[in-house]
Amino acid sequence: MRSRLVYRALSLLLSAIYAADVSAEYGLNMPRGVTEVSQSVYDLHMTIFWICVVIGVVVFGVMFYSIFKHRKSKGAVASQFHESTTVEVLWTIVPAIILVAMAWPATTTLIQMYDTSDSDVDIKVTGYQWKWRYEYLGEGVDFFSNLSTPKEEIYNTKAKNENYLLEVDNELVVPINKKIRFLITANDVIHSWWVPDFAVKKDAIPGFINESWTRIPEPGIYRGQCTELCGKDHGFMPVVVRAVEQEEYDAWLLAKQEEAKAAAELAKLTFTLEEQMKRGEEVYNTNCAACHQANGAGIPPAFPALKGSEIAVGPVEKHLEVVVNGVQGTAMQAYGSQLNDVDMAAVITYERNAWGNDTGDNISAKDIVEYKQK
Repeated sequence: MRSRLVYRALSLLLSAIYAADVSAEYGLNMPRGVTEVSQSVYDLHMTIFWICVVIGVVVFGVMFYSIFKHRKSKGAVASQFHESTTVEVLWTIVPAIILVAMAWPATTTLIQMYDTSDSDVDIKVTGYQWKWRYEYLGEGVDFFSNLSTPKEEIYNTKAKNENYLLEVDNELVVPINKKIRFLITANDVIHSWWVPDFAVKKDAIPGFINESWTRIPEPGIYRGQCTELCGKDHGFMPVVVRAVEQEEYDAWLLAKQEEAKAAAELAKLTFTLEEQMKRGEEVYNTNCAACHQANGAGIPPAFPALKGSEIAVGPVEKHLEVVVNGVQGTAMQAYGSQLNDVDMAAVITYERNAWGNDTGDNISAKDIVEYKQK
């Protein structure tokens, strides 16, 4: 019986060793990160971890020694004592000293983490189902960041890449060696903005703004995710931050500002139905396909079909109302503040002419502007 137990134990041990050896990454600890705060958090974590290890070894060591040394089979007789002042003082003073020793570095780190004053760059982060919006306050730059992992990888028709579900169409670009303050909120449900290499993890709550900050010492790409269960596509809401030198950041910021001006000029142009369909399909696949499906069939009853629907083939006014203002009490968001007028016109045109809807309607940015002004 004993030999069989030993054999099973060795088998389990060898299996565990093999599994650890073949796994791509078997990380059990938190990352050290790249920022001063993240490294302070890591050092604090390890300090308290080893204090707990020492306490565990001492307590269980004394307990096991007592059980073994003073067991009944050796004739040990339990001592009888009551209200030992020495013991009570010891088990009060010693834990208090340990707690103070742990609280001191913890408090220092927390004060550092919550000091968002004197920032160089202020960025408002807003969570949407299921994407992030970044507004560079005072700079006139405002854009959405969506998952860009190909659908083929998600549906297992193509091999998954190294950054599967951790890649976006618009990265959050920031300068290195600058204090960056994040103002974090949400538009619909509770999200959570998390980048482990910065030790930044803050809940994004509708109607409430949380603050956090970071200072990145070296260029690089840092990835994170939404860490709050925020709906069916919670796992498709990554965060990608690209830290660059100041000169590169200035050039990127200028390009984004010029891009915003170009978008405003674009709204004055008229596009053919073919051009609208091409642009609209891109906008639809990025913003709408997750719920209504690429083929417009939807996922009834939560996400109704657009193919042949009363909205997509009915009066244009009703279609504009739904897309611009959303539908209260449902998962349909208001895209009036999420899409620019050109993209909104293109996606509505696409929905009214794709999947056999064929209404022939070509909605322009001017139509969107006029509707919003009503």
